Amino acid sequence: MRALLVLVGLAAVILVALMFFGIINIDQTRPGVVQAPTFKADVAKVRMGTEEKTVTVPTMDIDKPGNAN
Repeated sequence: MRALLVLVGLAAVILVALMFFGIINIDQTRPGVVQAPTFKADVAKVRMGTEEKTVTVPTMDIDKPGNAN
């Protein structure tokens, strides 16, 4: 029972965070007078791509100390 409550709470927190950052926008499209209200969800679109670039990577040299005997 606790696990179910934790999952419901976590889902609610994630939904609020997504709404806060503007990833999900939920608007009521029909008032809920006698009928059940309807909602329209506008979800952000994500586009991904690749790009080739030449990047200079620093090198590192390690000088080991001599025998300290």
